[in-house]
Amino acid sequence: MRKSDIIIIGSGPAGMEVAVRAVASGRDTVIIERDLLGGTCLNRGCIPTKALCRSAEVVRTVREASRYGVDVEGCTPSLLRALERKDAIVAELRGNVEMMLSKAEIVRGEARFVAGDTVVVDDMEYQAPMIVIATGSRASVLPIEGTEHALTSDGLLSLKSVPESICVIGGGVIGVEFACILAEFGVKVTVVEYCREILPGFDRDIAKRLHNLLSRRGIDIITSAAVTGISVDGCKCVEYTAKGRAAVIKAEEVLMAAGRSPVIPDGAAEIGIEVMRGITVNDGFATSVPGVYAVGDVNGRLMLAHAASAQAACLMGGDMKLSVIPAAVFSSPECAMVGVTEEECKEQNIAFKTAKAMFRSNGKAMAMGEADGLLKIIIDSASRLILGCHICGPHASDLVQEIAVAMSGGLTIDTVADTVHAHPTLGEVVWDAARSLR
Repeated sequence: MRKSDIIIIGSGPAGMEVAVRAVASGRDTVIIERDLLGGTCLNRGCIPTKALCRSAEVVRTVREASRYGVDVEGCTPSLLRALERKDAIVAELRGNVEMMLSKAEIVRGEARFVAGDTVVVDDMEYQAPMIVIATGSRASVLPIEGTEHALTSDGLLSLKSVPESICVIGGGVIGVEFACILAEFGVKVTVVEYCREILPGFDRDIAKRLHNLLSRRGIDIITSAAVTGISVDGCKCVEYTAKGRAAVIKAEEVLMAAGRSPVIPDGAAEIGIEVMRGITVNDGFATSVPGVYAVGDVNGRLMLAHAASAQAACLMGGDMKLSVIPAAVFSSPECAMVGVTEEECKEQNIAFKTAKAMFRSNGKAMAMGEADGLLKIIIDSASRLILGCHICGPHASDLVQEIAVAMSGGLTIDTVADTVHAHPTLGEVVWDAARSLR
C-alpha cells in the first residue's frame, strides 16, 4: 500500500490546481490519471477548440482581405492542417503540465474507491487522509436511437477527413463553437437546438443577435426542435420534431453536442458518496464521506475550466470569489457573460435597469471591420451595483472581464462610468453602456 498526505484523482484544471498547492505546502502528493495529463480542457476541450477557432479566424481574415486593401489569391483552407497545428499546441502545453506536476507522484490508471481513505489502481492500494475527486466530465449523448452514428467532440477533434456537410445536435457552447469553426472551413452546417434559442442560459438578446449573425454567414439553425433519432440511408439522417411536425436533416456527418456529464469514479456510490447530477458537495466542496472532496465538472455546479480551478483554489485555502464567474463562447463573433440575465432578474422580482451599447458606434470596432455586436449591462435600481453584463461582439471574452472585476470588488456602475477609458478601444463600448445608466 502506498500512503501519502493527499490523493488527487484527475489532472485537469481542478486537479492541477490542487496538486500545485499541495506540493507547494510540502504535502506528499499522489495524482491518479487514467488518460492524458491536463484533462479534458487541455486535450479535448478548451485549448484544442481555441486553436481551431484561431485557424478559422485566419481563414476568414484572408478570405475578406480585399476589404482591407489586400488582395490575396489562392486561399486554400485545410481543416486537417489546422488539426495538426492543434495537436502540436496541445502536445507542447502537455509537456508544461508534466513539468508543473513533476514533484508529485503520477499514477497511470483508473482509480476505484474501496474505502473513504483508500483507492485501488491495478490492484495497488493508495491511501490518504484527504482524497480530492477531480475527474471532470465527458460528452453527453442523447437517449435516442442511432447515437452510434454520431461523433462526439472528441471524435471531431480527431477527424481524418473533412465532411462536406454536418448536422450539429445542440446549440449550446460546444455546438456553436464547432459550427463556427466548420463553417469557415467550407463545411455546410445545420444546428438543431431543443430550446427556443441557441446558447440556453445566455441573455436572450445576445443569443438572438448571434443567431442572426450566424444565419447570415450560412449556418442553418433550427430551434425548438427535439431530435428523435439518427439513421443511415446513404448519408446520415437526423430525425426531429418541431412545432408538432416530423422532419429529417441529411448530412455526411453528425456531431452530438448535447452538453457534458460528470465522470464519477468507480466505487464512489458504494462507499457512500452521494451523487445527484454530479457528486453532491457542501460549500467547502466536501462530499458525504469525510475526507473526500470533489471539485470541478464532477460536482456539476458549473462546468467551466476556470470555475474548476477556482473551486480547487478555495478548497486548498485560496480566497476566490466564486459568486462572480464569467463565461465565454468563442463563436464568431464571440459571446460572453457574467452575472444574471434580464430574464433571471424578472423571475426573481429584482428591480433593475439595463443599458445597451452597439459596437457599430465604436471607432475601434469599425476600424477592425467587426462592427456587428451588442453589449448589455444590468444594474440594481436601488444600489446601482452591477448585476450582469452580456456581450456579443469582437473580443467579448476580454471585455467582460472589466465588469467581472467591478462586480467582484462591489463597485457601482458609476465607478465604471467615471473611469477614463482609452480611445480608440473596444472598452469604450462598456463605457458607453455604463454612462447611459447615470
